[in-house]
Amino acid sequence: MTTKKECIAMLLAGGQGSRLGVLTKNVAKPAVPFGGKYRIIDFPLSNCVNSGIDTVGVLTQYQPLELNTYIGNGQPWDLDRTRGGVAILPPYMTSTRGDWYKGTANAVCQNINFVDTYDPDYVLVLSGDHIYKMNYDWMLKEHKEKGADCTIAVIDVPLEEASRFGIMNTHDDNRIYEFEEKPKNPKSTKASMGVYIFNWQVLRRYLIEDERDENSKNDFGHDIIPKMLADNLNMFAYEYKGYWKDVGTIDSLWEANMDILRKGSGLILHDEYWRIYARNPALPPQYVAKGAKVCHSLVAEGCNIEGEVVNSIIFYGVTIEKGAVVRDSIIMPGSIIKAGATIDCSILAEHVIVNEGAVVGEAISPDKKIAVLGSGVVIAPNGKIPAGEMLAADE
Repeated sequence: MTTKKECIAMLLAGGQGSRLGVLTKNVAKPAVPFGGKYRIIDFPLSNCVNSGIDTVGVLTQYQPLELNTYIGNGQPWDLDRTRGGVAILPPYMTSTRGDWYKGTANAVCQNINFVDTYDPDYVLVLSGDHIYKMNYDWMLKEHKEKGADCTIAVIDVPLEEASRFGIMNTHDDNRIYEFEEKPKNPKSTKASMGVYIFNWQVLRRYLIEDERDENSKNDFGHDIIPKMLADNLNMFAYEYKGYWKDVGTIDSLWEANMDILRKGSGLILHDEYWRIYARNPALPPQYVAKGAKVCHSLVAEGCNIEGEVVNSIIFYGVTIEKGAVVRDSIIMPGSIIKAGATIDCSILAEHVIVNEGAVVGEAISPDKKIAVLGSGVVIAPNGKIPAGEMLAADE
């Protein structure tokens, strides 16, 4: 039975996230914790629900277990629907084929039958590794008003940074006439956000044609978008003005977390008009002991703070003992910082133990060399982890 939907979302969440190093050794990048009580994937999922999109296919591949468990039936995001809701879509075998997702376009192509089930007029294609709050319904309205075949969300970036992005060159009406991937001499500063709206029947045709092309990388940016442009389809840029950050590197993940603490950064998590939903355990309120110091920091529920915390993001269930100091750092769930230890400019993954008197990282400097400890790492008493060091539990 077909359940007609105007627009459904396909959320690409299968990337390995190798640039995040030990943080993605055992989990997919979209499942990496963010902002004290969230995971990266909470942002596009919440954007969908807040925008009125109630059907989301999550395309998983690399280390999917924790991500799949986290999403579950979609209840925290109001996506536990009888018709629609959230669906986990890993690669799978058919009678004639069985392949890993070869690229972003191939991932959607392998799930054409899923999309066809809802017979949508439009398909929204999203990445699972960006931090932003965006009303996709506004973008869809503009897409329909302009009679577009494809609309690509763009954000204005500084000219000196434009060569790091896919750049959309447009006419005055925002019609796209050229797409340049990481151009050395960018003609514009309209960077693609990896958010696309397609007319489904148009995209469906191009996906099938792309799959037949043995020379294709099966990627939206490398193959589908350039082919549509070459065929003179109606393609427009949608200008987004809010906060957006690709958190695919250690530096950008650290900066985005710190943006939560920076006044005027544009990243406001506790917004009653645009909530970010998450699956969190039920925990008691955080405990801050007499004599402890917490300054310009975010401390989540279930924490036990007896030491000093400055300009840091402390996730739920973290313990910081008396005499321990945490500065300019991100401490993920369940980690323990023991008495007399010092953490500076670092990211600690889940369930890390830093023993008495140990030193991790160094005071923040212009080059921001961030020390990173993977999940389950134990630092010996009086041990020292230098700035920029990345350590996994089995090393």
